[in-house]
Amino acid sequence: MPDTVIVVDAILFDMDGTLVDSTAGVVGAWNEFAKTYPGIDVQNILSSAHGVRTVDNLKNYCGITDPVLLEEEAERFEKAIVTTASQNGGAGIVRLPGVDEAMKELAPRRFLPKPLWAICTSATRSYAAEALKAANVPVPDAFVAAEDVEKGKPFPDPYLLGAEKCGVDPKKCVVFEDAPSGIRSGNAAGCKTIGLLTTHSREQVEGAEPTYIVKDMSQVSIRCLPEAVEITIHA
Repeated sequence: MPDTVIVVDAILFDMDGTLVDSTAGVVGAWNEFAKTYPGIDVQNILSSAHGVRTVDNLKNYCGITDPVLLEEEAERFEKAIVTTASQNGGAGIVRLPGVDEAMKELAPRRFLPKPLWAICTSATRSYAAEALKAANVPVPDAFVAAEDVEKGKPFPDPYLLGAEKCGVDPKKCVVFEDAPSGIRSGNAAGCKTIGLLTTHSREQVEGAEPTYIVKDMSQVSIRCLPEAVEITIHA
């Protein structure tokens, strides 16, 4: 099968599971929360909650409805991700394969007024900034966090806002996502979507109907053009 080449006006990246890996911290945080909320099924949550905003997961799985408590617990959860990620021999929060090469090309084009890429994450701004710093991934000027949208993934809002911040039509963007909820969000926004097999099975990713599927970022090459981005998906 030959390589596939696409040209888009901007790339919209998910963060966790696409650019960085914080799996050890997420597992640790849910295990910590199981002590406070003993009825939760951690294994079930880990298989279905990835890519969804922390506040939405805490509503769904811990039954928290009070807005003040929800905000406090979301902050506690995300702090627990950072503190537990490197405990017990864990690697901490790290870049995923292929991200370093992509960022060498993209980092200089992250600035307003015409950034060629954005990060659209379900994490809060404070946690995302900390996670990206830990993994040594640059923060683009076009950045969408959980608190920037009324409805998170799988609704299209995060990627619509990401395209808007890049000043481009979402139909001329491509989304890189590992979570089915995020792939559905990108599809709903009208973007092309590239599903990564970093956190979910091929069957789960295929079920979200991405435009393309790759193992991880190492299967793509990125080249910045004057007003666009060329992406090669290697067979």
